[in-house]
Amino acid sequence: MRLTDHPILGRPDRGRVVTFNFDGGEMSGFEGEPIAAALRAAGVAVHRYTKKHRAPRGVFCAIGRCTDCVMVVDGRPNVRTCVTPLAEGMCVKTQYGAGGGELGSSAAPEAADGRATDEKV
Repeated sequence: MRLTDHPILGRPDRGRVVTFNFDGGEMSGFEGEPIAAALRAAGVAVHRYTKKHRAPRGVFCAIGRCTDCVMVVDGRPNVRTCVTPLAEGMCVKTQYGAGGGELGSSAAPEAADGRATDEKV
């Protein structure tokens, strides 16, 4: 779901539809919209897991001030996806802990059977 008309900002200018990779799967969004907006429109709410408690995080401030929306984008960890424009062919990955995609103590939460969960909040 996307905003079609905003009471203050008006109608958003939409770029062309582009495809990008998210955690190994293909998704689409509008070129130039924030990565976080494209993910949210596709139903993705979890962008990262905290290092210490493995708690899921997603968009909080949506203006680039906090770090709840950081993800690994084109191999670079800690990219604030709420203010980073989407481009054709980007590779976006869920971030685990502070450094990116490391597994181990900073991995995603595990279900009782040991499989990583992909629950959405």
